[in-house]
Amino acid sequence: MTRLEVPTADGMHELGVRIGSALRAGDVVVLAGPLGAGKTTLTRGIGEALSVRGPVTSPTFVLARTHPSLAGGPPLVHVDAYRLGSALELDDLDIDFAGSVVVVEWGAGMVEGLVDDRLDVTIQRAAGGDDEDQPRVVTVEGFGARWADALPV
Repeated sequence: MTRLEVPTADGMHELGVRIGSALRAGDVVVLAGPLGAGKTTLTRGIGEALSVRGPVTSPTFVLARTHPSLAGGPPLVHVDAYRLGSALELDDLDIDFAGSVVVVEWGAGMVEGLVDDRLDVTIQRAAGGDDEDQPRVVTVEGFGARWADALPV
């Protein structure tokens, strides 16, 4: 497990680029944190690293959005599981986990039964803070054989 302090929204985007640079088809990233923590900003950085067609925006109302690669790599599937009630509902979205990089916001407790390997990223803000450029503490933890030897940060 790795713990980082990310001082700004630009820093969160840059962290996404670092993480995204290590991702490949079949990788799943689960993002946790309160509203406005920077989950979508981190995902934009991942999308930039993967050279996907954008813009990467929150998929809250569509549940999942696929961004094809512009460079021949895997697509980015960005999921917002906030309104989903179970892993079965997430599975019903028929996501190509094996052929894509999948980022799931609010996916804790749902993704674990669908994939063997995942990267959990938890973003915490200072209590009572709502400033976009307020520092965040980000914890990155890998699960499964894919992340047994090294994390992407």
